[in-house]
Formats: sequence, structure tokens, C-alpha cells
Amino acid sequence: MTIKLLTPALSVSPQLTEADIAQAARDGFRAIIDNRPDGEEPGQISAAAMERLAAAHGMAFAHVPVVPGKIGDEDVARMADALSRLDAPVLAYCRTGTRSTSLWALSQAGALPADTILRTASDAGYDLTALRPRLETTAVIPEGAGPSRADVVIVGGGSAGLATAASLRERNRSLDIVVIEPRTEHDYQPGWTMVGGGVFDAKDTRRPEASVMPAGVRWIKGAVASFEPERDTVALEDGSTVGYRALVVAPGIALDWAGIDGLVETLGRNGVTSNYSYDTAPYTWELVQSLRDGTALFSQPPMPIKCAGAPQKAMYLSCDHWQRQGVLEDIDVQFHNAGGVLFGVKEFVPPLMAYVDHYGIDLQFESTLVAVDGSDRTATFREKGGEITKSFDMIHVTPPQKAPAFVARSSLANDAGYVDVDQTTLQHIRYANVFGLGDGGSTPNAKTMAAARKQAPIVAENLLSMLAGKAPTAIYDGYGSCPLTVERGRILLAEFGYGGKLLPSFPKWIIEGTKPQKLSWLLKSEGLPWIYWNGMLKGREWMAHPEHRQAA
Repeated sequence: MTIKLLTPALSVSPQLTEADIAQAARDGFRAIIDNRPDGEEPGQISAAAMERLAAAHGMAFAHVPVVPGKIGDEDVARMADALSRLDAPVLAYCRTGTRSTSLWALSQAGALPADTILRTASDAGYDLTALRPRLETTAVIPEGAGPSRADVVIVGGGSAGLATAASLRERNRSLDIVVIEPRTEHDYQPGWTMVGGGVFDAKDTRRPEASVMPAGVRWIKGAVASFEPERDTVALEDGSTVGYRALVVAPGIALDWAGIDGLVETLGRNGVTSNYSYDTAPYTWELVQSLRDGTALFSQPPMPIKCAGAPQKAMYLSCDHWQRQGVLEDIDVQFHNAGGVLFGVKEFVPPLMAYVDHYGIDLQFESTLVAVDGSDRTATFREKGGEITKSFDMIHVTPPQKAPAFVARSSLANDAGYVDVDQTTLQHIRYANVFGLGDGGSTPNAKTMAAARKQAPIVAENLLSMLAGKAPTAIYDGYGSCPLTVERGRILLAEFGYGGKLLPSFPKWIIEGTKPQKLSWLLKSEGLPWIYWNGMLKGREWMAHPEHRQAA
């Protein structure tokens, strides 16, 4: 066995034997990746057999088979996903090690300069110079070395920003597009409710940012400091600037953990948790499993917040588990909602109230969490009559949320601090070559990933119309979706637009949105994550193609 080190986390090798697997375990490897299709040559050990051998030696296993010379973007994404999920160090193998090295190299395009990737491969004995064009297609641009100008600058590499970049690339591959995003990890945040409910593993909701950056898009790994729309430029925190013909602002929304006194100091311990964080969503499930009696508090802050149904989702899934364990009657469940109603669209209130009654939940409206003392296990709420302090055994906290500071202090913001856009065209009210979408936009819709999925193609079409000197025609109806997990295996699929208008995606005989259904659960647990990674982030606008206003 000839093992070549690529990084401290990954080594590559030619075909492994049974003895090699045992030696790899002794050498400290914690996972194996097989990059060969089964049956590629006589006597080759199958992936199933290799998985059994790896497991016998305490190692994880992933099969990411590719054909020599035919490594596609989907293959690279699957390799990146495997590397993000498996504990390091990992040993990947194929016939000679070249395919494994190539997959790693392509998975790093956008995260490392092409020269660095090629040099690393060369030091391990693999000449990948033929891959240089692909490695440079999605180029990472360090802070301070960014381009002076681009056709389109997109601020934000989250769901809304990357979906817009992908939709633009699908329509016009000649555009020079730059995405500005400081994070190196990309999260499927709608999955965190399921993590907190013991349905998903947190690792399955996160992938390297480089692996989801659309091909052909340049990525500046940096943070925006300010906007200068009169000069068509964006200033970065390192002092550099980037000019543009069109600007898309998709910064998301800021979670104000410090807005609740004492929360930062105790979050993730002392029974204090939140599904709004990748790091603490698993702790929610840990607490739910261990609680047998006592008091469980769930909080919801004033609007706007991302996914307004998420605080309830955490509560219902917890209650469902406690009921299945036969301990729900011994737990005092309270929902402290800063608002005055259970849900903002009246058609969904009766079925939700049925679950509230079923689980015996104590609803407390106009009750805002203002402080948490983890060591004493107490929470303080501001209510009409003043402040009240309650003891808890666990508390699920939804943090207050606000517009990102660099947006709020800019001339792009409205009075509330969000990007001031027309709610129909998503074009900025004052700057015609600026567009905004996602959680950071001023549109009065529910701030959900589903809304961003609908908004991205609209921004793409209207931006291209603007560049062509035409008026925008694609229109947004305020669509948002909130799959309310009322119990494990059933979901109330709330879909609605501006003014609370019901906007179902399916006929009633398939999914009735006002009734909890198993099919809705399958959509949430199986369909939507796949659509997100393989559709939305790749510019495939399944059930999201824009509608257009009628010509006068």
C-alpha cells in the first residue's frame, strides 16, 4: 500500500486490499472513501465488502465512484459532501490514486488558488495540470486581491445569493459574476429543526462553501464594510473596493444573541438551547431525550425573524417525543410568544390550536424573553404587567433578529435597516441597478428559504432586463412556505403570499395545506433537502419559474 498525504485530513492511495484496511486502521485513519465503480477490473473488492471491512476496524466508509476522465460537478459535490461528513484523517483510493486526488482538487476550487492545489497534488506525485481550466473556473479571490470591477456583484453566499448567481449563470454564461462571502461553510438551515427533533444529523446540513459555489463565479472570501451606490462600488473590510454594473444584496438577517441578557454566556449548556444555531441544535435533541419531568419553555421574539414557524416546530417535535415516551403529562410546556397570535395566517391557526390542546401547551402571548440565568435555570419575560421570572429544566430560545449592521447603516436601507426594494420586482427603490432578496430584503413576506427560492429567478430576470435597458417584468407575489412539523411523521404545509393569500403548490388531492399529512413530512425530510442542494443552488428552477406582469 502506497499512501500519499495531500492534507492533514486526507491521504490517497491505489486500490486497497483487506490487509491494507487493517493497516490503515492501525495508522489512525478514521474513514475510507472508495472512488472506484464496482466491477472495474477482475478481483476488485466491491464497495459493500470494503464497507464491511472498514466497519470491522472501526472506520467509517463512503462510496463516491467515478469513471476516469469523466468527473462531473455532481461527483465533485458528492466527494466534498463525504469529506465534510467523515471524521479525519480520511484515506481515499481508486486504481492509482489519481481520481481520488482529482476529486479532492476539484472540491477545493474556489477555496484554494489553482496553483496551490496543483502544487499539493504534484508533491504527492500526481500531475493534474490538465485540470487547471476547471480549477480556475471557480476562482477564490483573497481579501485585498479582488477584481476592481465585475458585471454583477452579489453580497452574500447564502441560499439567496448563490441561487441568484446560479440563475444568472443559467441565463447568461458570459457575465462576470463575483460573490462576496466570508464564511467557508454553507448551511441548509431549514434542516436544523429536524436536527433538534432527532431526525437529521447536523453534519448532513453543512457543506464547504467552495463545493456549492456555482461554476464560473468568482468568490471573494471577505466581508463587506459599506456600499457606495452613487459610485457603483462595494467597499470591503480590508479596504479594497469592487465596482459593478449591477449589485445584488442578499446578506441574510443577523441573529442578536446578545439581545437577551445572559444568553450568550449560557447557550448550549445549563438546559439552554436553540435550533437557530448549527452548534446547539443537537443539544436540543439531547435535552429532549433526557427530560422526563419538569418545565420546558419555548420562546418566540418580536417579528421579523427567519422562519417564523421554527419556534413552534421545535416545541411540537419535543412534545411528540415526550408523548411517545409517556412523560408528557409530567412536563409543563409553555410557549412564550412576543406576538399576539399563534400564526400570522388565520387558516392555519385552527389545526395548530388542535395540536396545542392535544399536547397541553400553555400559550403565553405578548410575552418576550429578555434574560436567561443558566446557573439558576431561570428565564425572565417582559409582559403587559411588567417582568416575570420563571424556572425551567430546559428552554428553547429563538434569538431576536435584525438587519445586518453594514446594511442598516447604508443608503440602501429603509427605516428598519433592510434593503429597500420594490416588493414586486425586488429592484431597489432608489438605485435601479441594485436588487435585494432573501432575509435581508424589505419585502413583507415570510423570511423563509422557500421565499428565496422563488425570489432568485425573479432577481435574475429583472437584473438582466435592467442591463439591457428594459423595465423589469418578473413579479414576486410574496410566496413563502413554512412546513410546520406538528408531530414526527406529519407536517402542516403552510404556503402563502402577500396579505396571507394561500398559495398552495399542489392540488388538494395531493397535499391539503391546512391538514397535517405524511406526504408533507416526506417532502420536508426527503424532497426539499435534495431540491436545495441539487436544484436551487444550481439554477434549476423547479416550480419556481418567474411569472411576468401583463403588458399594458
